[in-house]
Amino acid sequence: MKYLLLVYIDPELLDQATTEQYDGEMRHCIRHADSLASQGTLLGFNKLESPAQARTVRIREGRTTVFDGPFAETKEVLAGYNLVEADSLEQAIELASRFPWARYGSMEVRPVADMEAERVRVGA
Repeated sequence: MKYLLLVYIDPELLDQATTEQYDGEMRHCIRHADSLASQGTLLGFNKLESPAQARTVRIREGRTTVFDGPFAETKEVLAGYNLVEADSLEQAIELASRFPWARYGSMEVRPVADMEAERVRVGA
């Protein structure tokens, strides 16, 4: 089953890391990701740009509104993701715990829905 490991960062915690510490964490993360990818466990990953570069689109009553940055008020911001193949939720949690970013925020582990089954269900 596929799981999305969502990386949330608390910018204040990350700002406490020196450039050398951050670079070391990023090297570890990339090497770990490369290792998982070579095993077929990691299917995709990306780092996101800062929320200041994001836009949130909302449509209500036919009116489209675009907001700067993320709409939700939160201390932690979505910073990236890893798409993994795992046998269980427990294994996906173990994979998430091996990335360094939970020390700077949190890692949300969420099962990915079967879109082919959804396609069949709705007749698309």
